[in-house]
Amino acid sequence: MLRGSAAHVFVESLDAPVLRDDDEHHLRRVLRIRQTDSISVSDGAGGWIVANLLAEGLSVASAAMFEPRPPTTTVLSAIPKGDRPEWIVQKLTEVGVTSIGFIHCARSVVQWDESRRPRQLERLRRVAREAAMQSRRLWLPQVRDVLPFDEAIKSIGCAIADPDGEAMTADIDSVLIGPEGGFTEGELGAGPHRVALSRNVLRVETAALTAAILLTQRHERT
Repeated sequence: MLRGSAAHVFVESLDAPVLRDDDEHHLRRVLRIRQTDSISVSDGAGGWIVANLLAEGLSVASAAMFEPRPPTTTVLSAIPKGDRPEWIVQKLTEVGVTSIGFIHCARSVVQWDESRRPRQLERLRRVAREAAMQSRRLWLPQVRDVLPFDEAIKSIGCAIADPDGEAMTADIDSVLIGPEGGFTEGELGAGPHRVALSRNVLRVETAALTAAILLTQRHERT
């Protein structure tokens, strides 16, 4: 029912589900959901119900169900140019990464200053929410604040993406993606693990998506 629902939407509470104005407009005016259509409604924390959209709002049509929290998978990327951060967040959300973020590296060309950061994060979290609805996710991903490299590398189970690295091992759950110019030697030496995502040099957004697929698929096979 979840994958085959006419639409998927998030609400604050399943006990008294209320649609946000923009979500209701999307369901009624864009998707043209009918009263006979079943939609899935989630709290973004694993819980979900089946409901129908009536004139007065959501009508609950099932008992609440719950999906366990997925294994932690984190991809932190240097900030690419243009609208590619939105693309990264969208695709990593669709793949199933649980935590997504961006880092400032020594060779980063793009860096968000303090004045831009709240607006950028708000937009990225909106992108993640929309992608989670499209892909029928029950757990909303965490879109993290931008971190300097020195802080990001301290995460337990963290590895640095490097074409000369080793294959990903079971103890790795976080991957850092460098800027177009790559990590410096000092940054490469700061991490306990280096993982090769491909034998080729990848663009930032391609590397982020490849790391996401490797992390999530590894967990699905275990």
